[in-house]
Amino acid sequence: MAPWQINETVPGVGLLTWDDSDPWWLDGQAAAALGEAVLQALDDGLHRVEAEVDVEQVPLRRTLQRAGLRPEGVARGRLTTPDGIPRDVTRLARLAGDAALGTREAFLAMLNATLPVKRVIAQGLIGDGEGRFLMCELLYKQEWDLPGGVVDPRESPAQAVVREVREELGATVEAGDLLALDWLPPYRQWEDALLCVFDLGEHPALVDEAVLETTEIRAVHWCDLEAARAHAAPYVVRLLEQVRAGEHTAYLEDGTLPA
Repeated sequence: MAPWQINETVPGVGLLTWDDSDPWWLDGQAAAALGEAVLQALDDGLHRVEAEVDVEQVPLRRTLQRAGLRPEGVARGRLTTPDGIPRDVTRLARLAGDAALGTREAFLAMLNATLPVKRVIAQGLIGDGEGRFLMCELLYKQEWDLPGGVVDPRESPAQAVVREVREELGATVEAGDLLALDWLPPYRQWEDALLCVFDLGEHPALVDEAVLETTEIRAVHWCDLEAARAHAAPYVVRLLEQVRAGEHTAYLEDGTLPA
């Protein structure tokens, strides 16, 4: 008898559960047998088979993946242990329309679902023609910052910085040269990220003409490095110092040239 069950919980969706008393997932044939059971459940009319596994149960998760279930994310505190401790779980699922196991399409889809995803931020340097650059005084943090924001899925960094300036400042700019690529280590509540800084040209009237997104930006200011040191976060100041001093695109880590 198989150590797992697939029970329909809502119309068309089956929940995969199993017996934890014996580590069946360590058997070399387990993934193939489970994969066949999942396919049979889909052939029988389900359109989705899903499972939840403790994030620390890595061998079990890998067996589920080899059986064709793709990771879809982590649910915090979704599992409670017998002694009442909440645990995070990885949710996985296979759909009826997913590529057949063993095909190139299935392999690439699983890679796409399991490889790390890194946050990308796009910002820009806007000049006033007199050596100063634009900085935004923000409502959600004390430090001033360059205009820009997080790159949306399937959006290029250059498209993102143009969109952000349009949305937050009401201005139309073009993304010019890439001035710096800065890897940002974990900071406060954020995981690490890549920051792309573009040359957005000179727009001397922007401080006076900007139409601010008032839920995020209190004001905009023309700044030199001295003003940035007084108002911006240290890593932003380090980045600006490198950008202003360089003649070529700089690769930086936390605002400095790597050793």
